[in-house]
Amino acid sequence: MSADTFEAAEHARFTGWLRERSEPDWTAATEHDFTDRLAAGTLSEDAFATYLVQDIQFVEALTSVIGHAAGQAHSTDAAVTLAEFLTLVGTDETDYFERAFDALDVPAAERTDPDRWPVTEQFADLLGRAAREGGYAETLSVLVPVEWVYLEWGERAADGDRPDAFYFDEWIDLHAGEGFRETVAFLREELDAVGPDLSPRRQARVARHFERAVELEVAFFDAAAE
Repeated sequence: MSADTFEAAEHARFTGWLRERSEPDWTAATEHDFTDRLAAGTLSEDAFATYLVQDIQFVEALTSVIGHAAGQAHSTDAAVTLAEFLTLVGTDETDYFERAFDALDVPAAERTDPDRWPVTEQFADLLGRAAREGGYAETLSVLVPVEWVYLEWGERAADGDRPDAFYFDEWIDLHAGEGFRETVAFLREELDAVGPDLSPRRQARVARHFERAVELEVAFFDAAAE
């Protein structure tokens, strides 16, 4: 079998295989200086505000993909879980963004129609293509890494001293803890269930999507840290 094909005898989980393939970008994304400074509360307000302006553009693309995944799900229970995740993103995160933007004095135009970074455009394009050009596995192949990366850095940040500013502290809380951990576990289980039975061609496509998503996470944090 080719290096682009999952070998069940060598890897306990399909998503574990995908994660291994994404190194060294995986470590670069989950242990980035940007998130370390965010967790320490030493990131500048301007840098964080600019990051959030770009991130909400990403979230808008992400919600479309989550909705698409709910329509592709192979069971009613999975579809309901994805719909609940979509509701969570659309309520808790929207409320957070509004309060953070107010606290950081982000102008109205920047909140709704900013100039997008190239990496933001690339991320939106990847999410859209994965959903449009494949099936459930391809859609999950971009959802899993973007959520899993945030869980990994978020839980690491949550274990340390917490920053005083609510917009740092609550951003960590949104990406750590039992609820978000369960969501990521669910997404991984769904991809683990369908991935091993894909054709070699689709496994390779899923792997490319996953690796590209992790690569773009690094580029997004790099841009935010400048």
